[in-house]
Amino acid sequence: MILEAIEALGDGGSRILEFGVSDDEAFAVGLACGGRIRVMVEPVGDGIPETVLEELVAARAARRAVAYRVDTQSWERAVEPVGAEAKSGFEGDVFRAAHHPPLRMIIVGAVHIAQHLADMAGACGWEPILIDPRPVFGSEERFPGRQIMDDWPDEALEQLGLDTRTAVVTLTHDPKLDNPAIETVLRSDALYLGCLGSTRTHAKRVAYLEGAGFSADEIARIHAPVGLNIGARSPAEIAVSVMAEITQVLRQ
Repeated sequence: MILEAIEALGDGGSRILEFGVSDDEAFAVGLACGGRIRVMVEPVGDGIPETVLEELVAARAARRAVAYRVDTQSWERAVEPVGAEAKSGFEGDVFRAAHHPPLRMIIVGAVHIAQHLADMAGACGWEPILIDPRPVFGSEERFPGRQIMDDWPDEALEQLGLDTRTAVVTLTHDPKLDNPAIETVLRSDALYLGCLGSTRTHAKRVAYLEGAGFSADEIARIHAPVGLNIGARSPAEIAVSVMAEITQVLRQ
């Protein structure tokens, strides 16, 4: 494939490569199974127009889901909007490469759980963002290298914008901070909303939200108590349960 890529750079032509091995051949070289794969090789400029790359970069910056579409017969190319469920692959002679906004996890409350959760989120491919107006909690010393916002949570969430590739976890355990953030998330298309607190705390939260005019269906979007029920006790274990639940929502 490297030689084909070098040739594509030289002649400016795009091409489809196909590779495959049988199960017996795969087993002989230590692979679990065989199969076939098609690979599209395109040089930039003569193949992929720079304007298309600019469109893809702009879509990513604006957090818009798009697909790079290529008709491999005519080699016509375009960028088109897609839904959150779009996947990459061939449909006949047309190849689409889905480009979704990066995953973000917004953590409201820079507490001990958040320290572990931010690290786990980063390891799992999420961009962690911390929100806490209390400087003693949201400090660089406690969260080195992380993006930390010291605005009030609802204001910070409005500024960031919420979409189907964003998960929000509230951990302050303080209604003055959590409730305005929760209201903002419930009015959005956020992928996930999880809230720390006991069953009794959540019952009070539900009563507050009902009084604020939210419907039962809207309130049911909240995962509370936050995280999968694995018997977690320590801050790190709770972070594991939260990360597992968010992964479950994303993948299932």
